[in-house]
Amino acid sequence: QVQLVESGGGLVQSGGSLRLSCVASGSISGDDAMGWYRQAPGKQRELVATWTRGGKTNYADSVKGRFTISRDNSKNTVYLQMDTLKSEDTAVYYCSANTIRFLAGRYRTNDYWGQGTPVTVSS
Repeated sequence: QVQLVESGGGLVQSGGSLRLSCVASGSISGDDAMGWYRQAPGKQRELVATWTRGGKTNYADSVKGRFTISRDNSKNTVYLQMDTLKSEDTAVYYCSANTIRFLAGRYRTNDYWGQGTPVTVSS
């Protein structure tokens, strides 16, 4: 089992910055994929940024050049630096982790989610 706890959300003016943090505990490995998703009111959850199992980063087109995902495996923490925030970035931001373990003779994958941290960008 993996537990994820996000923090850092809040209210910020358009053009401002926030840094979200996600601390993972439990059966998490530095090789596990982790990422950030968001869900705006009335919309589906969407990918924001991911750190893949191979160490590559991916971003949604809408945040490229403005958001940066980073990771500190010594702290089991993944960050999302959000700069030049826009009103359309308003959403609840969720941290995710995907694990793959070889158990009982086969590979087993699991997805985990945090409880979410709200971000509101005022125009």
